[in-house]
Amino acid sequence: MSVNIAATLAERAEEQGEEIGLVEAGSGKSLTFAQLNRRADSFAHILSRKGVRAGERVMLMVRPSADFICLTFALFKIGAPVILIDPGMGYRNLLRCIEGVRPKGFVGIPKAHVFRLLFRRPFQSVQLRFCCGPSLGLFGPDISKLANQDGGPFPAYEAQGDELAAIIFTTGSTGPPKGVRYEHGVFHAQLRLIRDYYGIGPGQTDQPAFPLFALFSTALGAKAIIPDMDPTRPAQVDPKRFVASIKKYGVTYSFGSPAIWNVIAGYGESRGLTLETLEKVLMAGAPVSGELISRMQNILGPDAQIHTPYGATESLPIVSIEGREIVEQTWPLTRVGKGTCVGRPLPGIEIAILPICDHPLDHLGHTSFLPPGEIGEIIVRGDVVTGSYENNPEENRLAKIADGNGFWHRMGDVGYLDQEGRLWFCGRRAHRVVTAAGTFFTIPCEAVYNVHAHIYRTALVGVAAPDNLYQIPVIIIEPEKDSPVSAEQLIVEARRLGAENPLTREIQYYLIHRDFPVDIRHNAKIFREKLSVWAVGELEGKL
Repeated sequence: MSVNIAATLAERAEEQGEEIGLVEAGSGKSLTFAQLNRRADSFAHILSRKGVRAGERVMLMVRPSADFICLTFALFKIGAPVILIDPGMGYRNLLRCIEGVRPKGFVGIPKAHVFRLLFRRPFQSVQLRFCCGPSLGLFGPDISKLANQDGGPFPAYEAQGDELAAIIFTTGSTGPPKGVRYEHGVFHAQLRLIRDYYGIGPGQTDQPAFPLFALFSTALGAKAIIPDMDPTRPAQVDPKRFVASIKKYGVTYSFGSPAIWNVIAGYGESRGLTLETLEKVLMAGAPVSGELISRMQNILGPDAQIHTPYGATESLPIVSIEGREIVEQTWPLTRVGKGTCVGRPLPGIEIAILPICDHPLDHLGHTSFLPPGEIGEIIVRGDVVTGSYENNPEENRLAKIADGNGFWHRMGDVGYLDQEGRLWFCGRRAHRVVTAAGTFFTIPCEAVYNVHAHIYRTALVGVAAPDNLYQIPVIIIEPEKDSPVSAEQLIVEARRLGAENPLTREIQYYLIHRDFPVDIRHNAKIFREKLSVWAVGELEGKL
């Protein structure tokens, strides 16, 4: 049986043809499900006629839009794996990623074609080029203008579960971005989970801040609203525009990073707004605070739900929890250093905790899982878990553990399971600080200081001890903007908080940093490696 989710768009066109399937909030442009499917079919005809074939990789560099969604569906219909790379990762990472995946085809806006010509070497594998947007003929005809001129259905490729559908890159928060191989079966499983667990489908209106998620919405029969924002700069979202489209189109469901919802919550609270239509809000990409959930609850209707799914590019979603349980039960524990509760495994997902290990584990063998309450390495298996990275055997060995006929994925995170089967996140494995006195974990330690009214966020980092055998823990503080408390006084007060908690009592070094480096995609994951290098310079001669 084919598991190509492109076939679902044709089904939506058959069942909901005249209903609006997608709206671009910025331009007001809208397409019905029938129009979306016809446009995807037309793009598939154009690309196929020019030589794009099943199994041949095509890189897509098109802004979030109806054409982005239709082109993605078109490539799925052809069976050509689509390569999606976040341009916000920086041009050096971008070029390295492109060169590593060797696309045969390239579909991009004119600006992307200029980039291609400026940096020719990473694009040397490209043989087929298509321009989406006006370029005065410099990069060939504008395929967005040609679409809908080629009629007739384009039958979706009969994809098997283990066939490659896409390569999507990680954020690179703990090293260079890695290309994750998404098989058709993984997309199909994600679609099922989103439909069954979060209840998105016909009658719902979704406003996803991550462009690719509009693909799932339309495939499930929900109307997708592409917000008027730059998805590579979520913290700079214009709240007036984001809220305006929620109200105008009666959005019932929205998925975005905590950085976006922090802006929206502040905007809504300051104006006394209530987003009456919004039934479900999903926050993901970084730990979500109970305060943010409470603030969002203040601007939502009484029956609205807030979910904080946990996962990674390699496996999403795998665990989830609703906001009321966080606020009422788990957040008080988070504030005193117990980690962040991310919830229970979703249907079909298995979570286990292993002793922490920085080396490859080729086979699970006789390795024992840790009991509830003990912090270790989080591993997962299930049908939304991807099988490998592209052209990266070393990372594959580090990330996958064979177990019988299947495998476990190592999340690269540490945490523990409680007695109720809930998973608690305690940070990245690579970010733990191993000292002569014991191991410090980022999320529990940072929570001790983040309760301070004038501390925006903190970062625990390690710097090499003089003997180079262990690390020395350092707390770096980013104050709230316009904080009236001096840096010196803030450190005094942070020291006092640290001394009162056994988790942080041994930490002696504190620094102030006014603007933490964070990832582009979520604008929330702290680049602790960069802060650690900075801390070494600040503490020179003091250790």
